[in-house]
Amino acid sequence: MDAREFLCVALDSSDRGWIRSAAAALADHVGWLKIGLEAFSAHGPALVEELAGLGPKIFLDLKLHDIPATVGRAAANCAASGASMLTVHAAGGRRMLEAAVEGSRQGVRQSPPKIVAVTVLTSLDSTAFSELRIGKTPADLVGAWAGLAADSGLDGVVASAHEAAALRRDFGEDFLIVTPGIRRASNSTDDQRRVVTPAQAIQAGADVVVVGRPITGADDLVEAAKSIVEEMTGIERIR
Repeated sequence: MDAREFLCVALDSSDRGWIRSAAAALADHVGWLKIGLEAFSAHGPALVEELAGLGPKIFLDLKLHDIPATVGRAAANCAASGASMLTVHAAGGRRMLEAAVEGSRQGVRQSPPKIVAVTVLTSLDSTAFSELRIGKTPADLVGAWAGLAADSGLDGVVASAHEAAALRRDFGEDFLIVTPGIRRASNSTDDQRRVVTPAQAIQAGADVVVVGRPITGADDLVEAAKSIVEEMTGIERIR
């Protein structure tokens, strides 16, 4: 597999001009572009439609979390915008997750987007779990919510690469694993807590690695992306 297909760049900005220029520059060098809450709240579905025409697949990361009917209709709208993958929050429960799957199929009846459940944000650690009064470890909660996502008909989950190997073992080759919190060894971790390198993520079983500031904050976005692709090239992914 071409290592570029593993790489998703997070275009986290409110500046439409910058997003468009960054996306155009990266289009031939990455498999995915991520539009998150900041960009989407500023520019809406039109931005998804525009970037989808550049070539890379669009990962629409809105972490939908509401009552089932609302999430179902929102998922239909997200699917119709041209996204190839979108996120819902596993904490919404089975009925909400099932509504997201059904909604996405109504939005695009042929080749609907992949639906992946957000489990535990990579910005959370054991201290945050204690503050939230969550009586499980991050790994235990990820496993439980991944099982719920699989049972609800979702395609996979968003999870730290720290949990990826166990997820791959428990849910098999076809279960999609998207890993954020990716940093090269020389990078700052910024506000992420549970981070790994791109190569470590692939080795652990990730299908898509999401990289933000190590690329978007670089002096040369394209060279930064190419360097990460080179780092992942030839890495054997756990099966």
